[in-house]
Amino acid sequence: MSFPRITTRSDQLGGAPCIRGLRIPVSVVLDMVASGLASDQILDLYPDLEKEDITEALHFAAEALGPAKTARAVNG
Repeated sequence: MSFPRITTRSDQLGGAPCIRGLRIPVSVVLDMVASGLASDQILDLYPDLEKEDITEALHFAAEALGPAKTARAVNG
């Protein structure tokens, strides 16, 4: 799966995956989702984001973990 909305640049935030070249790391979006914020709340806090950015950040994280890693994290 490709993630055109996720960019990684060595000269931006130490190479952390970001949303569309913005200085908004994927990890920040994931943390907000994990904290219970709804997409609309996240978009209000970060007006440069689009709903598709949030969805792609979640898919990016899921693929980064992969099925085996996800199962270990859930099952201990």
